[in-house]
Amino acid sequence: MTKLSKVDLVGVGLNATDTVIPLTNYPPRGSKVEYQTATVLPGGQVASTVVACQRWGIKTRYVGKLGDDAAAALHREAFAHAGVETQIITAAGAASPQSLILVDAGGERTVLCRRDERLILQPTDLNREWIVNARALHVDGHDTAAATLAATWARAAGIPVIADLDELYLGVEELIENIDYLIVSRDFPQRLTSEPSLEKALQLIQRRYKCTLVAATLGEEGVVAWDGKQFHHTPAFCVSVVDTTGAGDIFHAGFIYGLLQEWPLARQLDFACAAAALNCTAVGARGGIQPLETIEDLMKAGSRHHTPHYV
Repeated sequence: MTKLSKVDLVGVGLNATDTVIPLTNYPPRGSKVEYQTATVLPGGQVASTVVACQRWGIKTRYVGKLGDDAAAALHREAFAHAGVETQIITAAGAASPQSLILVDAGGERTVLCRRDERLILQPTDLNREWIVNARALHVDGHDTAAATLAATWARAAGIPVIADLDELYLGVEELIENIDYLIVSRDFPQRLTSEPSLEKALQLIQRRYKCTLVAATLGEEGVVAWDGKQFHHTPAFCVSVVDTTGAGDIFHAGFIYGLLQEWPLARQLDFACAAAALNCTAVGARGGIQPLETIEDLMKAGSRHHTPHYV
């Protein structure tokens, strides 16, 4: 067996083939709406994060599961084109994950998902060497048992674990116990803790699960993070929004890039916000991934959204 190379980032989690449908107006219930185009693109939370990091010069590995259809071929081609090393398990006869994404005139997306149960990544599918031969692990928690095992291996090897969570999956609390940098969607902290205040919910999660950092992405309001001692709020950048698909995925990529560069937290969050904003200026989860120089330019000269005050 060939010795596995060491990478900077290993990602374990979702991929999806996105069919992006722009609409002038979001359809009211019971209506009939014409659309002009439907673009098929590779996406998925962890998969898109890994591809962005690879484009920025970070050596990456993706671990996931695909069917044996044309969508799987699209993903394999996209990973190969980006230079991502893959450890992909094939589920024979299964259809690869599909998402229909409706994008309104303001760029906001609504996602409809379909996933074959045969594509659930199982703990037995994983090889420990895939995980521990890396400087960082990123998971999205959808295949919770496999993500938890990977996070446990990484933690034991002293490898930091980053998570992108937006749903209360069965077993998610055990996963969070093994996460260092938990970056979640806006309403996840309140749903997890039943605490109506976002700031108090973030503090509660950090105390309960001992994460190094807990943060929530807030769309146009940017991101708010709690490090156990103080809050950090970074406003979002103003850009011409075409499609918000993948904004959170590229935010995580930006955060991970900064983490691996050992930047101060404020710079990590700033870079992540800028990378996510620029991704929204093009169609698709990976359509607006920009070069490092372009992201840095926005950080230096870009204007910000006016946001509510966070503690």
